[in-house]
Amino acid sequence: MRTLSSFASAVLVLHPIVTHPLRIDMKGITRRNFLNTVAAVSATGTSYSAIIAGREPIILATDIGDDIDDTWALMMLLRMPELDVKLVVSDYGNAIYRCRLLGKLLQLTGRTDIPIGLGLDKKDKIGQQSNWISDYQITDYPGIIHANGVSAIIETIMRSPKPVTLLSIGPAPTIARAIELEPAITENARFVGMHGSVYKGYNGEDKPVAEWNVRAAPKALQTVFAAPWDITLTPLDTCGIIKLDGERYQHIYKSQDPWLKALIENYIVWLPGAPYIDPATDTASYSTTLFDTVAVYLAAEEDLCHMQKLPLRVTDNGYTVIDKENGRPVNCAIAWRNLEAFKSRLVEILLS
Repeated sequence: MRTLSSFASAVLVLHPIVTHPLRIDMKGITRRNFLNTVAAVSATGTSYSAIIAGREPIILATDIGDDIDDTWALMMLLRMPELDVKLVVSDYGNAIYRCRLLGKLLQLTGRTDIPIGLGLDKKDKIGQQSNWISDYQITDYPGIIHANGVSAIIETIMRSPKPVTLLSIGPAPTIARAIELEPAITENARFVGMHGSVYKGYNGEDKPVAEWNVRAAPKALQTVFAAPWDITLTPLDTCGIIKLDGERYQHIYKSQDPWLKALIENYIVWLPGAPYIDPATDTASYSTTLFDTVAVYLAAEEDLCHMQKLPLRVTDNGYTVIDKENGRPVNCAIAWRNLEAFKSRLVEILLS
């Protein structure tokens, strides 16, 4: 059994660089189709390394264990073969609790090849999904654990032969710290996040608000915005109205897939500890708002969203405001071209 002190000596396991990768259009492909593609193309003598070379390298930074949408987003991400997850890192404190949850979920899904990094504030306070991980400790994870998640972010990006997508679905102090320690990471990465509120607030309300992921750590997102890299965001304008119900939700709720059974188990465990959610919420009938799933989608494609380049500035009290003089250009998913198609796509990915 490993101890936390031994985690610091863990090293990253990096994939070899492929010199002449085979180009495969990964857009819209499902996990099962990807596996079939691997089998078919491998039969031609093409190596597996060449097949995966076209995939987008991803680092996920998450405050999983607070709102349940992070758990949905993780399951979605792991079922998108066009996205190659190189590292998952906890963000916004309570790092051991969050990484215990990440570890159990990654082990359940057979993805212990993915390293886990502990973010800042290495506490293990009780969280809303603690009951689901009561039998799981961080030392139970058979994969690589990085005690210093900030260093793991830096090392993964700096060593990557391809630009990395840093996918942030929570407040961003761990990412901000990585930028402060090694500003050069922004030269080999882009930032995709679930942050802000431009024209709309929660649940499609017409008044913008200080969205939680920004309001909880505004200085961190100010650091992200100050860096010279490409930024793509889903603000509440698009992510704040994503809920599954009806037939779409029943496909997930009634699935016997171990991944989705674990997802629903976590939803049921999480609900009583979420004071901002109506306790009468029927977990058998519909989801809560799945904000973070839109950020995962934007890491791969943007077709279903109306994207707009806006000069945004992060205020000290957590607003993301349009500021033509002092704002920085941000690629924003400002509205839906086809919201229903996204919901269907989300279910398709989760069931793949």
